[in-house]
Amino acid sequence: MYERKILPNLNCGLDLIGEVLYGKWKIRLLWFINQGHQRPSELQRKIPDATRRVLNIQLKELEDHELITKKIYPVVPPKVEYSLTEFGETLIPVISTLGNWGDKNEERLRSVILKRLNSENQ
Repeated sequence: MYERKILPNLNCGLDLIGEVLYGKWKIRLLWFINQGHQRPSELQRKIPDATRRVLNIQLKELEDHELITKKIYPVVPPKVEYSLTEFGETLIPVISTLGNWGDKNEERLRSVILKRLNSENQ
């Protein structure tokens, strides 16, 4: 398992947020769980570019940070569902605001991202 070599800087709110939300799929996972997609297979369908392994790692990290809870039902085959904690629910308005900002600036963001990608590939 991965072992961190450098301890994170936790001196301000932005550092703390980065530590908790750093990960390509975490914000999307929180958003989709809030929308009612609670089973791992549903989340995998919503984020097909992510591998099952990476999703499981990021779900575990969100659980460790007390943003989601995992419920395992004692049935065969096993059934697992994720839900937001009260603490996790407090992030939804923040994620919504970020999404709205992205929507409002979609053309500009897409343009600068593509420009950067094109310059890296030359």
